[in-house]
Amino acid sequence: MTTHDTTPEQATAPPISTEKATFGAGCFWGVEATFRSIPGVIDAAVGYSGGKTQNPTYREVCSDETGHAEVVEVEYDPSVVSFEQLLEVFWDNHDPTTLNRQGPDYGTQYRSAVFFHTPEQQAAAQASKEARDRSGKHRRPIVTEIAPASTFYRAEEYHQQYLAKSGLAFCHTPGVPTGPFA
Repeated sequence: MTTHDTTPEQATAPPISTEKATFGAGCFWGVEATFRSIPGVIDAAVGYSGGKTQNPTYREVCSDETGHAEVVEVEYDPSVVSFEQLLEVFWDNHDPTTLNRQGPDYGTQYRSAVFFHTPEQQAAAQASKEARDRSGKHRRPIVTEIAPASTFYRAEEYHQQYLAKSGLAFCHTPGVPTGPFA
């Protein structure tokens, strides 16, 4: 008896076309867990982007000297979830009005940022930011950086899926859910 890794239907199905989105919304552990819970998200990895140092370590990023933000690079299936829907999750799961700070964490690595991969993502992020700013949902202006995606440096392995590995449901602040459905 031979076992197969794929069913005949899977073998003939066209490959999934995926896109990438990169978000900085404070400590990347909870942000990663949030995006992993979204249907249509294929993968989410934590890392660093937007800085000047090549291959930075967590310690270097935390020194506030590399210019990197803690980010989550999301690989998603746009036929299931749109970039605009991911933007809504992004806005709803952090405070985009605090400069270089999220909760108890402060420093440029915790800045709110959307690093766009295409001109369409840039336009969608800018339009979404402006609409959110006008919506009255926030008492202060949104300070989220919208910038071209630069090199994504994957964080050390112990940071990947940290909350799941640690058996934690929350990041830093007790009682603050990490997911959009909590």
